[in-house]
Amino acid sequence: MPSPQQARAQASAITSGKTAPEAGAAPTSQLRELFDGPRLSPGQRRIAQYLIEHITEAAFLSITDLAERVGVSQPSVTRFAAAVGFSGYPALREKLQSIALSTLGSAPGTPAEATSNELQAAVDAEIENLENLRRDFADPDEVIRVGRALSKSTPLTVLGLRISVSLAEYFAYAARRIHPDVRLVTRGGSVAYDALLQSREAGGTWVLAFGMPRHAQETLTALRVAHSAGLQVALITDLGLGPLVDEADVSFATGTGSRLVFDSYAAPVVLSAALLQAMTDADPERTQARLEEYEQVAEQHQFFLKD
Repeated sequence: MPSPQQARAQASAITSGKTAPEAGAAPTSQLRELFDGPRLSPGQRRIAQYLIEHITEAAFLSITDLAERVGVSQPSVTRFAAAVGFSGYPALREKLQSIALSTLGSAPGTPAEATSNELQAAVDAEIENLENLRRDFADPDEVIRVGRALSKSTPLTVLGLRISVSLAEYFAYAARRIHPDVRLVTRGGSVAYDALLQSREAGGTWVLAFGMPRHAQETLTALRVAHSAGLQVALITDLGLGPLVDEADVSFATGTGSRLVFDSYAAPVVLSAALLQAMTDADPERTQARLEEYEQVAEQHQFFLKD
């Protein structure tokens, strides 16, 4: 079975002039709304992408023909239909046909079809993730509570393995400006175990972990070690359920962009920044003192260019 990245590379190639039709009735918008809800498997994403790019033709294909065009099995098409909320392929095809016919039936004289390429679709998906996060922030109490807890944990451990390393490094880099002891863990196995145990022995109470897809077994193991050592776990991930969430004392689920070959993380980064803000607000005097001290050191050693 191909990895998610392989599947996306096959299904979402960006070539000059290659666009997905998006006419007056915005058929691609309807399809993306239909397909973006569940987290689809790599094979299911290939089906979804084919339907988006060939809606006026694909809506009238038999299940056999569609499976052959996409390069998947007929049962895969049936499972895809169920995954996006239909009783079977016939029900899905009926919906696809209504979208396709509305496109074909556009009144004469309407403007030429607007076009949306895969890069624009990726941005659209991230905008939707950010809109969802904005709605979550309508009640910021949990972010504030966890930010205060992270601020009090000395040392504070930040864990991110494999693809989640970059998110953990961003958070740790910023947190060190406002927190006296931030320990970054980006290697799994015994290295992570040692770091977690030492953090607890030094008086730490919390670890902030990042768990982005593809979710690593070593991340799950590290969270279990953290718990066994007596650390509480705050988790930023893309799923509301699953083994990683089960191991967390508190979790924040926010969407990742999955339109391109590799995931993008606009919403998780904003969520990380919100937790950092909550940490600064938890101890404003310490925050101000540390930021002023850092600026003095940065000026003395000329860390930054003069803009």
